[in-house]
Amino acid sequence: MIIDCHGHYTTAPKALEDWRNRQIAGIKDPALMPKVSELKISDDELRESIEKNQLRLMKERGSDLTIFSPRASFMAHHIGDFQVSSTWAAICNELCYRVGQLFPDHFIPAAMLPQSPGVDPATCIPELVKCVEQYGNVGINLNPDPSGGHWTSPPLTDRHWYPIYEKMVEYDIPAMVHVSTSCNACFHTTGAHYLNADTTAFMQCLTGNLFKDFPTLKFVIPHGGGAVPYHWGRFRGLAQELKKPLLKDHLLNNIYFDTCVYHQPGIDLLTRVIPVDNILFASEMIGAVRGIDPETGHYYDDTRRYIEASTIVVGDDRHKVYEANARRVYPRLDAALKAKGK
Repeated sequence: MIIDCHGHYTTAPKALEDWRNRQIAGIKDPALMPKVSELKISDDELRESIEKNQLRLMKERGSDLTIFSPRASFMAHHIGDFQVSSTWAAICNELCYRVGQLFPDHFIPAAMLPQSPGVDPATCIPELVKCVEQYGNVGINLNPDPSGGHWTSPPLTDRHWYPIYEKMVEYDIPAMVHVSTSCNACFHTTGAHYLNADTTAFMQCLTGNLFKDFPTLKFVIPHGGGAVPYHWGRFRGLAQELKKPLLKDHLLNNIYFDTCVYHQPGIDLLTRVIPVDNILFASEMIGAVRGIDPETGHYYDDTRRYIEASTIVVGDDRHKVYEANARRVYPRLDAALKAKGK
């Protein structure tokens, strides 16, 4: 199988965005706040939004299953209060669950959390529990910066986050560390804020000792790890100066990287620097970079082409990147596949 560990519902019917705009308007004027029941999206609308987009491209590009979560830029945890985020997360998670029910062989859900700046992460637990126990979610997205580019939350190694980690360990689910929209004009959302966050999350883990407290905790750092693989020597050197263990012992039993890197040299560097056991196939298709590369004539986010063209990821290593690593990092995904005889 080819498992894509990084997919978002970027093509949801427009009714979802319209409802969200009304919700945002309702923050200032409660009379405008819509009811959840006013959002009407039929199964046929969901099918059309998937069949013409993600599923079509999966078939064209040859991937089999996508771990599917709400649109990252739509999480926007900095908008409104916890109640706003809670209602919005529940709506988005239910839609991804419904997609998984409509296309069970191709999509399996991962959850966004109802995070809110300055609010105890423990408030996210009920939504997390619901998504795992009722919806069969195999992972979560964890936003290390709910403030949207101002970084007002403690580092990921702080006890502030421990309630979520405790549940992750209990359910044996990983978190993709993924920020949302930047509301800071200094940081373009997908070109800077996302990649900054990937790098920042890794460095926070490097300077701390989180995995001594949670030895089975697992993070997936998306977008190829931001600057991490490119500056691997810098991080090794910093760890050495901080008297930390070697990175392979300090972090690589718990941190993994995806292949959302949109050119061949980038994939080659990622796979040359990072051990193959720590790399999971992903595309984030119909995401941040949707165009066609004029140098190749192919879509930038057709990441399978880069793996297929690699002279580094060959033989059994290719199987690890495409399938085996995902099944190991997402045990609930593996269990769901085995239940289907896959």
